[in-house]
Amino acid sequence: MSDATFRRLDDLVLDLKGLVLVRKLRERNGAEPAELAMYGAEIERVRERLAAFVKAGGAPVTAA
Repeated sequence: MSDATFRRLDDLVLDLKGLVLVRKLRERNGAEPAELAMYGAEIERVRERLAAFVKAGGAPVTAA
């Protein structure tokens, strides 16, 4: 795995972890359902990009 590939994988994982943690924090602090849904949708998009990246063997994946 090249350094660039590892960095991209690491960035996607960190993005996902950050979104999950922030959503949980906002949920604990009484965020509106619409805000939590926004985080949920972004989490799903990052999961899809991460899955596509892994399936492609680390090849660049374009955002949909």
